[in-house]
Amino acid sequence: MAKKISVKLIRSTIGQKPKVTATVRSMGLKKINSTVEHEATAPILGMVAAVAHLVEVKEIS
Repeated sequence: MAKKISVKLIRSTIGQKPKVTATVRSMGLKKINSTVEHEATAPILGMVAAVAHLVEVKEIS
């Protein structure tokens, strides 16, 4: 079973490029302080890396 991560949006997407905003939305994050859980797969980790300046990531045990 893959590890799980918790992704929290800590900065606004206002002023970001449309591609960054779309990545945040595709992860299920809508408002600041919203949190979602995902399995730590390669596509999800790639999305997290692309928006690392906007999100906070925690590993769930």
